[in-house]
Amino acid sequence: MPLNMPQAAVAGSDARFRVLIGGRRLGKTFLAIRELARFARIPERKVLYIAPSYRMAKQLVWKELKQKLYDLNWVDKANETELTVTLINGSEIMLRSADNYDSIRGLGVDFVVFDEFADIAKETWTEVVRPALSDRQGHGLFIGTPKGAANWAKDLYDRGFVGDDWASWQFTTLDGGNVTAEEIEAAKDDLDERTFRQEYMASFETYSNVIYYNFDHKKLFREQMEVDVKDILHIGMDFNVSPISAVIAKSDGKTIQVFDNIEIYGSNTQEMCDEIKERYPNNRIIVYPDASGGARSTKGISDHRILQQNGFVVKAPRRNPAVKDRINSVNAALQNANGDSRLSIYFKCKRVIESLEKHSYKGDTRPPDNEHGFDQLTDALGYLVTRL
Repeated sequence: MPLNMPQAAVAGSDARFRVLIGGRRLGKTFLAIRELARFARIPERKVLYIAPSYRMAKQLVWKELKQKLYDLNWVDKANETELTVTLINGSEIMLRSADNYDSIRGLGVDFVVFDEFADIAKETWTEVVRPALSDRQGHGLFIGTPKGAANWAKDLYDRGFVGDDWASWQFTTLDGGNVTAEEIEAAKDDLDERTFRQEYMASFETYSNVIYYNFDHKKLFREQMEVDVKDILHIGMDFNVSPISAVIAKSDGKTIQVFDNIEIYGSNTQEMCDEIKERYPNNRIIVYPDASGGARSTKGISDHRILQQNGFVVKAPRRNPAVKDRINSVNAALQNANGDSRLSIYFKCKRVIESLEKHSYKGDTRPPDNEHGFDQLTDALGYLVTRL
């Protein structure tokens, strides 16, 4: 398997524990598969790959890993359920999820790859896998994009500069040679500056707990917002029962102006429709709702169907975008890496403003704190912005 410059640098190291921090599309997973095979070539080895989720392990690595091993005529048998390949030399390559790291306990391991390890609980390494390497003097490879300076990935990366057993590298997306400079420059239009530096430049960004860090109270628009009957209104909607929430906006195809918000406690989708029609009886309405509303129902009718029966156009994907992607979309719309803003909030939208200012992460982790009521309107806004 030919390697690019960053891959070759990591693969050529004799360090027992190697840490690769890299931008998107650097070729980190390609390197992981190569290293899994390299260590498994020695008979009777136990080789382990750990991803944040079972889905990631199966979708990103399993098929390509099997193909490589079959091409080499190394495979004795492959277990599709357990994601385990047994080689003709007696070695095993096991793909596992960190969702339940206790299931990994008890394994003796010669080599382990942690993929996107910043998204994996630190305890998976310290309490489970590190002890599993001890009796075999096993090796480890940690690969991923950074997730902030407070994440444990930064601590492991720093170890590469203070101990003989550890080595660390940091490469940008451009270093990998898989993405053109023009494409990277174009990505600045779609990402906010902090996310761009993190995802493409592999930079350890210092995050406060505030999720929507690009929201600037000084940039609220205060001009009188007139709604003409000819205006098409775009509405993001979250179906939480208490409250059911909506943000209402106009858009010219390039920018989004949020000028109203609705929260109704102890309510349902029909009552939300009634409220929207009372406020804007003559406008064409397009709703960008929570995708789960296509399955859940009120009195046997799905939430999406209720919206349609009230004359609204419904635009929803089959599944919601990842929470991280929704957050990144809103931050990029507030201000992208080129300093451009495509999302503005009317100063009278008090609850949207409060939610953007106060919705935060849980401590030093990446999951949002949804226990204080600031997530419903920001979720609704995220559905709207992501779809538009």
